Amino acid sequence: MNSEKLMNLSEHLTSSSVASLGHSSELDGSRLSPHFTLAELTKTKQHIENVPNEAQVENLKRVCRWLEQLRLRYNQMRNEVREYPIIINSGFRSPEVNKAVGGVPSSNHLTGCAVDIRCIGMEQALRYAAILLDISDMSREDFDELLIEQKRSVVWIHFAVRPWGNRRRCNFKR
Repeated sequence: MNSEKLMNLSEHLTSSSVASLGHSSELDGSRLSPHFTLAELTKTKQHIENVPNEAQVENLKRVCRWLEQLRLRYNQMRNEVREYPIIINSGFRSPEVNKAVGGVPSSNHLTGCAVDIRCIGMEQALRYAAILLDISDMSREDFDELLIEQKRSVVWIHFAVRPWGNRRRCNFKR
């Protein structure tokens, strides 16, 4: 990645730190919010460059505001000393990465407006979904998609927030 591209991205991020999931990348230190890094939301197992532009980074920051609220409320509900992180399986995807993973051509991941949140079973997915719905109702802000997805025994939440035109689409996908 050229340094000019990285510098432009860094100018739009709030602060720097080490990525909490520990994978190495030139983007590791770029924070989108207190608990989420650009590296976490752009990681991929594909060996393809996956670097968002400035508008896509702003979209990722918008999603992270929701993720921060989800993390806070989930941990308040658990009422334990230990804090549980929100783990992101997939965030921004370049068109090449999206195609390689079988994403749909109109995916919100392409614009940085969507994340897939890892869940430990259906109960956690339902709790996350309920919290996200409550956040939407209390803040009077809409989201675009809140989908509980399952493939065999793996469960995750696909959550998307667009800058405008949110559809508040909820569904189960198997």
